[in-house]
Order: sequence, then C-alpha cells, then structure tokens
Amino acid sequence: MAPDEFLLEYKSQDYGSDPTEVRSTDNYTDEYVRGFVEKWDELIDWQQRWESEGDFFIEQLKSRGVKRVLDVATGTGFHSVRLIEAGFDVVSVDGSPYMLARAFENARKRGKVLRTAQADWRWLNRDVYGRFDAVICLGNSFTHLFSERDRRKALAEFYAALVHDGVLILDQRNYDEILDHGFSSKHKYYYCGEKVSAEPEHVDEGLARFQYSFADGSVYHLNMFPLRKDYTRGLMEEVGFQEVSTYGDFQETYHEREPDFFVHVASKKYEGVSEEGAQ
Repeated sequence: MAPDEFLLEYKSQDYGSDPTEVRSTDNYTDEYVRGFVEKWDELIDWQQRWESEGDFFIEQLKSRGVKRVLDVATGTGFHSVRLIEAGFDVVSVDGSPYMLARAFENARKRGKVLRTAQADWRWLNRDVYGRFDAVICLGNSFTHLFSERDRRKALAEFYAALVHDGVLILDQRNYDEILDHGFSSKHKYYYCGEKVSAEPEHVDEGLARFQYSFADGSVYHLNMFPLRKDYTRGLMEEVGFQEVSTYGDFQETYHEREPDFFVHVASKKYEGVSEEGAQ
C-alpha cells in the first residue's frame, strides 16, 4: 500500500478479547486510527487550550534563550504551531502518520509550514538530525511507553538530541491522584472540548485505559502507563538531567492532589565545581 493510500484508510481500534491485557509500547501507532485523529481537535479545542495554558511554555523556553525546538509529540500540531508563531525554529515529530498529516494541514490553514518527521522515540536520533536547544514532549504522551527500558531509552534519546545546555519539557497526568484516590479531573487545562469526555475505564498500577466519547456517539480508547510523578523525575535524573523542576497545572506552588497535570522541566546543563573552587 502506498503511503498516501495508507493515510486514507479507515479502520477500527482493535484491542482483542481483553483490552486490559494490551500493555505494549508498540501498540500506540495502532491506537491512533484515522477516525480518532480526525476528532482529536474536538477533544483539545485549540482556542480554549490556548487560553487555559497561556504563555507558560513560551516563557519557559524564552527564559532559557531557546531558539531551536524539537516537538517529539506533535499530535495535531497545537504546540508546534504556537511556538512557530512565537518565533521559534521548530521540527515536529510524531509516531503516527495520521497525526503528522493532520498537524501539517492545521498549520497550513494558519499560514505556517511544519517540518515534520515520523519517528519512534527509542530511535529518535536515527531519524532526526541536528541538535536542539529544547525538546518538548507534551500532551501526556510519555505515558505511551510501557516498559522502563523503553522509557530510559527514550529519555536518553531526548538527552542526546539536546545541545550541552538544553532543556527537556515533559508533561504527564497526575496519575498519583488517580491511582490513590480515584479520578475526579475536570480536564480544565489539556482536554478543553465542551462536548467530549475523557475518563478512565480501567486503572491499576500498570495500566490506565481511558475512554474518549464524542458528541456524535463515537467512542475511542487509549491504553497508557500510569506514571507516578516522583518515578518520572527519578528517571530523568538517572539518565543525566541535572535539575528537574515540576509544576502543577503550570503553577510552581501546588498541593499534590490538586493538579490534573504535572509539567517537568529538566535541564541538561552541568554546573560542575571549578578546580579553583574545589577543596
């Protein structure tokens, strides 16, 4: 099948006889079928997400003198387009060809041209060339990695894609709250669509299976790994990031149970002790 014919194909999500047993990183490309991707912007609602998110990411990047950004979880293009409009040089990556096609079209409608690449994070630097001042992995995307080996490999690839003083910005749901106290999110920040619901259908320590229901009656699912906040921070530090700051719903100060999402800002820059200052 030619690439263009593949992108025109409609098919249903298939989780087999027991969807809660599907716990594989390699499944993510099959989850984002064309029909689901075509409804993704109803889930996000670009305008409302823009209003709720504000300039948080733009300010984080500008404060660090960032110019070149690698968006490794492009989705339908929301952050890539915002950053291009803010003056950043952006390369847009996703594992789903459907997502990249929709992102390119969304950008075109706004008078922008995305530079896109389809890549698996575990082999990111094989398919994406150059070094970047920042890597962003947003939209709860890191949760698609089901094994610790995959998570470490992906973080190592992000680290390698950065210049020596680069920064990684990665977000995740507040899975600690969901696992320990149940789901009560109003998805105020990330899922802003008024007529769409995104709620967990099954949650245990190894799986968060979310159901996405749309106004026309269509229903889709995503199987994700419920990352705990401190675990994610620990992995970042173990692969070499020197300093990790975590924000709750874009706020530096928060109560652990309140945020829907955490945003981790991890610096690669090594602040070593100079020989003169050594004792």
